[in-house]
Amino acid sequence: MSTLPGGYSPYTCNISDEAKKAFAQATKGLVGVRYSPVAVSTQVVSGVNYKFFCNTEAATIMPINGAAIVSIYAPLKGDAHITHIQTL
Repeated sequence: MSTLPGGYSPYTCNISDEAKKAFAQATKGLVGVRYSPVAVSTQVVSGVNYKFFCNTEAATIMPINGAAIVSIYAPLKGDAHITHIQTL
């Protein structure tokens, strides 16, 4: 499957070290919900946009499990940061 120019790649479960680093950097210090990435889609821009499909677990007495898409932007210079979280 090919990617349209400027579009996101197909999701893959093979998450690169670069993507893992961006995810860890962007979610550092996030509390309330634990996000565990399962798959990732990328878009090359001036930096990289990532969309991580994640399993979620709420930090409650009786944990609530779910899923979410965590969108992260990793600029060419500077730290990666979350741009959007969409619960599914």
